[in-house]
Amino acid sequence: MPSAPQQPPAAPVPSARPAGAQTSLVPPQSTATGPQRTPPPPAVPPRPTTVPRSPAAGQPWAVPVAAVPDEDTARLRATPPRAYPSFSYAVPPETPSETTTRLRPIRERRFGWVVAAGTCLVLGLGLVGGAVAGVVLARQGHGAAQEPAGYAEARRAWHSTPVDTLFPRSLKGPGAGPGGADRAWTRVAVAPDAPCTPAVLSPALVTTLRPAGCVRVVRATYTDATATGVVTVGLVFTEADPAAMSTLTQQLTAGGRAKRADHMPRALAAPGTPAARFGDAQRASWQLAAVPELPVLVYAVSGFADGHPVPRPQPAAEAMDSRQTTAPAQAGLGHEAKGVADRVERGLRRVVAAAAREGER
Repeated sequence: MPSAPQQPPAAPVPSARPAGAQTSLVPPQSTATGPQRTPPPPAVPPRPTTVPRSPAAGQPWAVPVAAVPDEDTARLRATPPRAYPSFSYAVPPETPSETTTRLRPIRERRFGWVVAAGTCLVLGLGLVGGAVAGVVLARQGHGAAQEPAGYAEARRAWHSTPVDTLFPRSLKGPGAGPGGADRAWTRVAVAPDAPCTPAVLSPALVTTLRPAGCVRVVRATYTDATATGVVTVGLVFTEADPAAMSTLTQQLTAGGRAKRADHMPRALAAPGTPAARFGDAQRASWQLAAVPELPVLVYAVSGFADGHPVPRPQPAAEAMDSRQTTAPAQAGLGHEAKGVADRVERGLRRVVAAAAREGER
């Protein structure tokens, strides 16, 4: 029989692996003793070049997925992880000062603030230094820097002011008498300026004035409109500074020396006038006070013009009391002393103020 024609051999088809089978591309580690060596990566199988037979009509192409492995996946699986050496750094421990410095907050430095702080410091030191210098200069100048206006002019008033200005020829005293009665006085005598001696003032008063530096005394004597009473008024000029004058005022007022009979100044008699017989025995009342803010004391001594002696003189403040029944109080000699002293003091203030204004021009 004729032999059947032989069919050409079919192209080999890669065999499909059963489901669930896992293929490991990494060869197992050798269990032999000795140094472990990393085996070389297996060769990637070449892609099949044989084109599979075309399926029957109407059937889709079917190529097994496992037969065509991914090259990148195969390469990553075949390459073992590279071992890197480990390093350890030894950090030295911090010192306490380093820790404090690290933890302390760093303040932002601003140049403007630094300049402002330095300027304030310099100005403050300048003000303090100026104040200290002012105090030192005031002390060295014996209070000259603290003297009120007209203080220096008042020291020279005893020889630079006319007599008729210091002691006017007549004085008016509206309401200056007892019960608010008007009074008037006429000048009958003026004495030349005199030193501060017990014969002019009194021994006790000279002692009190010594720390203030008594310079000169000027005096005048007045009589009232009826010529029954006489008053000697005087101005005592000192070289005291404001501090010494304040101390003297305290001694006369708070210390009570102005009301002591041993501090009562002397009387100025004038022959041929109603004050011809006016002596120490006829002194009935007196006023003694410092002129505020001036280195001057003003005093006035009143008495009877007929030479009537007074055994117990009274200060003007006591003799002006309406409840008093003494002879000086009944005669109004307390009002006479205070009234004349007040008018002379006011005149001195006007003179000093005018001189101060002239000095400022």
